[in-house]
This record gives sequence, C-alpha cells and structure tokens, in this order.
Amino acid sequence: MAAPNGNGDRLVAEGIAKRFGAVVALRNVNLRLGRNEVLGLIGDNGAGKSTLIKILTGFQPPDTGRILIDGQEVQLKSVKHARSLGIDTVFQDLALINELSVYHNMFLNREVVKKPLPFLANRIMKRRAREYLDDIGVQIGDVNDEVARLSGGQRQAIAVARSVHSDASILLLDEPLAAMGAKEGAMILDLVRRLRDERDISIIMIAHNYVHVLEVCDRVNLLRGGEIIFDKPTAETSVEELTNVVVRDLRAARQGS
Repeated sequence: MAAPNGNGDRLVAEGIAKRFGAVVALRNVNLRLGRNEVLGLIGDNGAGKSTLIKILTGFQPPDTGRILIDGQEVQLKSVKHARSLGIDTVFQDLALINELSVYHNMFLNREVVKKPLPFLANRIMKRRAREYLDDIGVQIGDVNDEVARLSGGQRQAIAVARSVHSDASILLLDEPLAAMGAKEGAMILDLVRRLRDERDISIIMIAHNYVHVLEVCDRVNLLRGGEIIFDKPTAETSVEELTNVVVRDLRAARQGS
C-alpha cells in the first residue's frame, strides 16, 4: 500500500471536542491524515464519527480544538468554505437526484451555464462528465441515463467523481460500501485505490467492515466514546486485533458503568 509521501500531513485535527447539551459527542480527538493516504475510521454507532466528519467538512464548528490543512490553521465557516479549501464529503445519501441524468448530477449545484443568457450548457456538461468518469476509470454506459437506473456502486462512483473533479484534495467517504454486494464493493475499493495511487488526494473512509479497511486503507483509527483510542498502520494490525480491541474496550466500559 502507498504510504504518506513525507511532505507533511494534509490534515490535522487537534483536541477536537463537541457536546450537545448534556451529551458529549467528542472529547479530545487528535487525528492526522497524510498526503496520498487512506485513513480508515471505525467505531460503533454513537462513537462520534458523524459529528467528527461534520466538523471536518465545515457543517458545524467544534467547541474546542483546531484544524490545520497543509500546516495552516483554518476556521471552517461552512461546507462551501471547506470545499473552497479542498475538503469534500460523500455522505451515505450521496446527494443525487434519481430523476436527473448522470451528467446533470455530476454538475448538481455546479452547473455550467451559457452567457450572457443563463441557459444550461448541456453539451459541455455531457462531454466533461464523460471525461471525468473515464479519467478515474468509472464504467458508466451513457451519461444521459437517469441515476435511478444505475446500480448502487455506480451511484457511489458518480458522487465520488463529482467531488474529485471539484478540485477536492481531502475526500471524506461516509460508509461508501454500505448495503453493497461483493462485486459493487470491490469496484468502489478499486476506485479508492486509484485515487490514492494516481491523484494527489487524501481520503478518510468511515467503514464498519474491518476486512475492507485492511484491504484498502494505509492506517486505521478507532473512535470510541468521543476519543480515538487506536491508531495503527493497517500493515501492522489484523481483523483479530481490531475485534479484540473493540471487545476489550466495550467490556471495560460496561464494567465502569
């Protein structure tokens, strides 16, 4: 697997904390993402993964802590601001519209228009959509097809391609393999590998399946109770170790409650 290239971390989060009333979602999260690295983020439901991703993508601010991109501290003011800094997220719902074509979804909220009249430049968007998909090796028959006709893997790939070609350098993938079969899951894992190996992109991938994490990620973090309690290169761990860490920590939590 590719390792960080030594030019410093692409993204660093230090001392991130977030609470909602009496509920503590994140306590003291310290996370780093290397250049051209795929980081697997695992943890049970309620561990704080979604809150962390929302903070890193500019959807909500942390209560305390700081975020650095390429060594520079930033205050993420909104999702749009985060995108302008190269951070984009592909959530489970994908933000695709079933009734629209592949190419219209590729340019959703980023439409190319003719000037001076505000008409959609459909021919240009079709051509670019085809180029974008071919560029990262995504097999889609016809960009005129409605998204509703595509498989789950193809839909996921469209959402990823849209982010990549919006100049994202940090890509957050929220459960990209959820509810997919083996063939479609393999397609998305191959896409993640190509993005890491062939483009200047760093990826955080949230996943529940430890096998998938070990197969495609360079490093794995385990988030439990609002803190990262495990950080290790995937080449130095195993499904058995990850499972044992989760079980041991869960037992300790139960005994302490």
